[in-house]
Parts: sequence; C-alpha cells; structure tokens
Amino acid sequence: MTTTRTPHAPARRTGPRPANRVNEPRPGAPPAPRRRSASTHEDAPDTRREFERIAELPEGEERDRLRREVTAAWLPMAERLARGYRGRGESAEDLTQVAALGLVKAVRGYDPERGHAFESYAVPTVVGEIRRHFRDHLWGVHVPRRTQELRNRVRGARAELDGHVDDRPADEGELAEASGLSRREVRQGLAALDSFRPLSLDAELGQTGDGHTLGDTFGSNDPGYDRTLTREAVRPTLRRLPERDQRVLYLRYFQEMTQSGIAERLGVSQMQVSRLLSRIERDLREELAPVAADAGDR
Repeated sequence: MTTTRTPHAPARRTGPRPANRVNEPRPGAPPAPRRRSASTHEDAPDTRREFERIAELPEGEERDRLRREVTAAWLPMAERLARGYRGRGESAEDLTQVAALGLVKAVRGYDPERGHAFESYAVPTVVGEIRRHFRDHLWGVHVPRRTQELRNRVRGARAELDGHVDDRPADEGELAEASGLSRREVRQGLAALDSFRPLSLDAELGQTGDGHTLGDTFGSNDPGYDRTLTREAVRPTLRRLPERDQRVLYLRYFQEMTQSGIAERLGVSQMQVSRLLSRIERDLREELAPVAADAGDR
C-alpha cells in the first residue's frame, strides 16, 4: 500500500512584519531625487518648492535667481511647443525665442497658491504668445480676424483628414463637414493658408531658370487705349464743324503745314489763320472738357 504524503503549509508568520529594507536609504547615500510632477511629458520638472519659495521672497536678486532657474528647467517644454509651429513661414530660432518669452511671462505670472499645476498655466501662455506672434508680425497684409480663424479651422480639419482611407487629400466638401464650415468659408480659409507673406513680384516662375518672374505677367498702362478713346469721342464733334474749320484743322495737324502755308492755300492772311485756329481750338476744348475729365478718371 502506497502512502501519499501531504505537504505541510508554511507556518503563518506572527508578530510585526519586518520593514522593507530595499527602500531604506543606505547610510551615507545621497538623498533620493525628487519625483517628477504628474505629467504626460518628460520635459515637465517638479518645481513646486521653487515656486513656493519665489512666492515667499520679496522682489530682489534671490527671487530673480530662482525665476531664472525655473525658466531654464522648463525651457525644453517651451521648445517642444515651438516645434509644433514649424513650417508656417517662421524660422525655428525665432519660434524658440517667442516661446521662451512666453515661458518667462508664465513664470512671472504663476501663483502656486491657486492650486493649479504650473504646466496647466504655462502651456496656454506659451502657445498664446506664439499665436500672437504669427498674428501680429507674419501677415504681409492686414487680414481680418475672422479669416484667420477660418484658416486655423480649415488647417486643423485638413490635418485630421489627410492620410485617411486612400491617402488622398481632403476635398472641399469633406473639409466643410469636418470643420463645421460652409464651402464658401472653407474656400476663404484655404486661400489664407500659407499666406502670411505675399509673393514677391521678383519671384521666378517655374524651375526653368530663364529669369521669367511673376511681375513679367502683369500688364501695364498702354497710352494707345486712351488715344483711341479720345479720338472716337472727338470724331462726332469734328464732323459737326463747318467745312472750312475742318480743312484748317486737317492742314495744320494732319498735314503739319505752317500757318503761312495754310494762308497761302486758302488765299487769306496768316493773321486770319491764326485767329481761326485759336477760335476752333477754344470751342473744341469747351465741348470736349467732359471727355477729357472721364479720361483722367480712368
């Protein structure tokens, strides 16, 4: 007969449980580093004690020194926020400087007694400074605030939709549905994308390198058009002149004859021709004054 042995259960420990020596600091070891604040980013240091100390200190050298240290500790976070705005017409160095300026403002304006984490106060402050920089300094022409808002909404909708399904760019209708805008507003927002700075008239067209610029495609004022319009406006007035007046004008301005030559052709004195031309020209100027004014307005 085979006997089966039943293993004995371990004896239950009685009395106080020994302390966990793994977590105890070793004699002479440096103090454990301070724990980071609860944050989803590695660039969010725990500076609660520094901010509490800053709030206690009066304005002076010590307070400024602590502010500089805190600003330096949080600078990676500001640089990360600045990188999110690259490729929008501004250099990375300038964006970093603007973000750092926003961080300085956040450090000076933060009040730890309100109970909010510094990051929740600093991020909107830095982002707001960057957006204000784009709004105030990068638009080459004045753009209404509504147009800027449409641009931001369309850009956000396009970033969300791009790459979906067949990797094709989102069309106007899809952008309108995703952004909650009308098609007209979407077109207005699309027109404002990448339009912080106007294109120079000296910008070359194409990649041919032939020097053909955008300015070369613009037309210029052609004086021939004004002459044609004036001639057609004067024609009916000239036809209403007496035959002799028409002949004098023709000989003087089309045949380019002198007054003495005209006098000889007509069998009159040069003085008569001079007076005749003066009277005809005066009457024509009075009658054609409205025509000349219209031409000047154009």
